[in-house]
Amino acid sequence: MEHGRALMIGGSDGLPVVQLAGMSNRHGLIAGATGTGKTVTLQVLAEGFSRLGVPVFAADVKGDLSGLAAAGTPHVKIDERLQLLELSDYQQRPAPVVFWDIFGEKGHPVRATVSEMGPLLLANLLQLNETQSGVLYSCFRIADDQGLLLLDLKDLRSMLTWMGENAAALRTTYGQFATTSIGAIQRQLLILEEQGGDAFFGEPALQLEDLLRIDFSGQGVISILDASRLVHRSPRVYATFLLWLLAELFEQLPEVGDPERPRLVFFFDEAHLLFAQASKALQEKIEQVVRLIRSKGVGIYFVTQSPLDIPESVLGQLSLKVQHALRAFTPKDRQAVTTVARSFRANPALDTATVITELGIGEALVSTLDAKGRPLPVMRTLICPPQSRIGFLDDAERAERLSRSPLQGRYEQSLDRHSAYEMLQERAAQSVAAPEERRTKPAVPGASRGRQSVGEAMVKSAARTIGSQIGRELIRGLLGSLFGGRTQKR
Repeated sequence: MEHGRALMIGGSDGLPVVQLAGMSNRHGLIAGATGTGKTVTLQVLAEGFSRLGVPVFAADVKGDLSGLAAAGTPHVKIDERLQLLELSDYQQRPAPVVFWDIFGEKGHPVRATVSEMGPLLLANLLQLNETQSGVLYSCFRIADDQGLLLLDLKDLRSMLTWMGENAAALRTTYGQFATTSIGAIQRQLLILEEQGGDAFFGEPALQLEDLLRIDFSGQGVISILDASRLVHRSPRVYATFLLWLLAELFEQLPEVGDPERPRLVFFFDEAHLLFAQASKALQEKIEQVVRLIRSKGVGIYFVTQSPLDIPESVLGQLSLKVQHALRAFTPKDRQAVTTVARSFRANPALDTATVITELGIGEALVSTLDAKGRPLPVMRTLICPPQSRIGFLDDAERAERLSRSPLQGRYEQSLDRHSAYEMLQERAAQSVAAPEERRTKPAVPGASRGRQSVGEAMVKSAARTIGSQIGRELIRGLLGSLFGGRTQKR
């Protein structure tokens, strides 16, 4: 159901409603009350982008996006919709899908290192106050300067413990660390572990090229993150992971301007979780990434119950708007409907505010951009039926597809590299052994015991300075200034 370099969303009064591929990196919104058809609309868009050769990443919070991996089945309601839309090229078929799961149960494990996450996102994840966040920033800085890799949570815990034990020596360079702040961060890390953070932080970390795959037939592979367990157990981990992923895409992908089609389309379900729990500083960074990532060829599509869940500064950057029904039971609901209606370019043939409350399941108000990037008038649209299955894969079906995944075996076995935890343990052992060695080692004539020459000190100081500067240049990319993140060589 492609129209040239466009995908068909649905039909309105006998006319196709399409999304131009060249406008699809300008982001979008799918909104509507529970049960109005948002998930099916997401499924239709994901299929369409895949057939255009665009890789897709989608978070699946209910588990029903897994049906993308199976062909649809005939149904009388699908036949009725096909007749109304006069679709002659519809065929039921699966899409190429790769499954992911932070817990490694329903897909390939997804991991990131603590260094990649960076202090800003991690402080938000741990719900730290300003003072505690400052300690965490210092922790990352000291780890850089000391050449200590922060890969998993035990690395971070060890680093914080070491800072507390050496606070007096570190004070002149990095400021004072309150023991209470370090203790508070350590307690939050324990909570994070209980919520699944220990499964997420570590290696092998996710390689972005595995989300940018095209299959042998030229279709974009749809990566589905099973978040059904994660979003209920720890919505903060869910939102932070997706934001980290956007940050990594922004940092690593080169500029492409306005391509013929996106390099990747990213669907962010339950988008209100991102904005409701973000600090003011983080919200500003989110807005910045949404504005700038378009030039990297990435389209972001937020999925939520109401457009009012999205800050105006972000909402104004979303070109495709698919608005399913909203309910207006209270004065506040009616005010929301009026506000949403005003966000569309008016259509003289529609009373938009009234239609929003009258839409049936599988109907939506849709506004897209024309070839010059201008918003088209809003249209009441019947959404196309998906070509893949509407609903879940069972466990056996999912396991069968996982066994055939091109990424099988790449992420399943966790790694534990020599990093901050091991290095700090070695330092502690050496500090214990050093006094005994000095007591038993004979004095060397003309040498001052336990001291180094001025020349040796200068050489070591220069080496530390140069190494520290080069290290920071290697592991701190553009997102170091945006999210405080660090991308290290793997």
